[in-house]
Amino acid sequence: MPRALPFTAVSALRPGRITRCWLTSSTLLAATSTFAQAQPAGQDGRGTLVAVIVILILFQTGLIIGLQRSRVKYKHAKDNLKRSQHALEQRVIERTNKLRAINDQLYDEIAKHEITEERLQETQGYLQSMIDSMPSVLIGVTREGLITHWNLAAEQATDIRAEDAVGKHLNQVSPGLNVDVEMIRNAIDQGITQAKEGIRHEFEGQVGYTDLIIYPLISGDVPGAVIRIDDVTMRIRFETMMIQNEKMMSLGELAAGMAHEINNPLSAILHAVQNIHRRTSSTLPANKDAAQKLGLEIQQVQGYLEARGIYTFVDSIKEAGERAARIVSNMLEFSRSGSRRHERVNLVDLLEHSLELSHNSFDLRTSQSGKPVKIHKEFQRDLPLVPCAPAEIQQVILNILRNAAQAFVKTEQGPEPTITIRAFSEDHVLRIQIEDNGPGMPEATRRHIFEPFFTTKEVGKGTGLGLSVSYFIITEHHNGQIEVESAPGRGTTFTISLPLVDSETALGTASPTRLA
Repeated sequence: MPRALPFTAVSALRPGRITRCWLTSSTLLAATSTFAQAQPAGQDGRGTLVAVIVILILFQTGLIIGLQRSRVKYKHAKDNLKRSQHALEQRVIERTNKLRAINDQLYDEIAKHEITEERLQETQGYLQSMIDSMPSVLIGVTREGLITHWNLAAEQATDIRAEDAVGKHLNQVSPGLNVDVEMIRNAIDQGITQAKEGIRHEFEGQVGYTDLIIYPLISGDVPGAVIRIDDVTMRIRFETMMIQNEKMMSLGELAAGMAHEINNPLSAILHAVQNIHRRTSSTLPANKDAAQKLGLEIQQVQGYLEARGIYTFVDSIKEAGERAARIVSNMLEFSRSGSRRHERVNLVDLLEHSLELSHNSFDLRTSQSGKPVKIHKEFQRDLPLVPCAPAEIQQVILNILRNAAQAFVKTEQGPEPTITIRAFSEDHVLRIQIEDNGPGMPEATRRHIFEPFFTTKEVGKGTGLGLSVSYFIITEHHNGQIEVESAPGRGTTFTISLPLVDSETALGTASPTRLA
């Protein structure tokens, strides 16, 4: 029997090697048996045993050598595996470190991106606040007219929120803006700002003006433009008022020049009339001497002139000349509106002269009958002198009287047209009331009666500046008040309140002025 292998040697072998060794052992045993059978029967069995033992020893030696080689190879393989495992671990560590570094960089980039995004949001919010703080309507549009931006002023002007406007067509959102898409395209294609100034529009009976400017965007991949709309109603009104004031000043200067030119022939006419009375008077010795030289009696000359009505004609010429002189005097006073120096004025005289000037400048008559409007005066006696600019107060009174006359013209039927003028003092204030029994006005008209350019007259028949200028004169130049009460069918009453103490002129030092 072959000797069994040691357990350590067998355990050291891998299964494939153990199988090969077992097959080799079996082959050797078979070969030994064959060899033993081939020996002659007479030989001693001891030789066979020795041969078998030798073969087994050789086999065991080879087996041990194979096991040793296998163990060395296994050790080398194990060492290689450890080295490979160590190298792999190093590579994993390196990869992990690289991934950790990349991860850290990624976190840093994310943090930077978050900071940049936060700053962009802050900048966007700041710019949005700046845009929303501007009083101008700012609208961003594309070339096709689609809205890309809608600021707060646009929301307030149209009552349309930004989220409801962005993405829609401009004319679809707010047709009242009257923005021509062709202007937008021209501004973008040509890169030139397009503008329209003083665009007139009406809303609920109110007239306003706007400036429209379209700016092309100079950067960005998507072409677009910014529309800016400014409300310039007050600017247009002030410009028109300044133009009107310049016209009034020019007319005042023209009136003053004409008055001076008319005053010269009037003076000659009145002087000639006075000389006619003097040359035909019987009390002057020179007249008697001249009549005697011609063989006449001065009484006969006077009798002839009286019989033929010559004195009546002369008196008519004198009366007309004096009336014309008063008109010229009133024109001169009215043309001196540039002086705002306040003087103590007899208000009754001022009202009388204003009425006289109104009769000479425009007729207070009704539309159909043509009868003059009845003027009723209610003046308090012993009114104190009021500090004011006489020409300006006269201008206010004429404006109110002119409006009353124009209201009577519109009246077809009703009571006898009457204007009542009152003047009285109350609580250190002198009040002037001008009341008419005309058609009156509705509340919507009464609320806007003192606004510049507000008028109910036809186009070309009124500028809407008369009462607004009157309001400015009373409130700003005289620190007073002007109020109006009216109702349809109940007439209109204007009340002017002037303080009796002037801030510019001391009552003790100002000399009274009478308009003659």
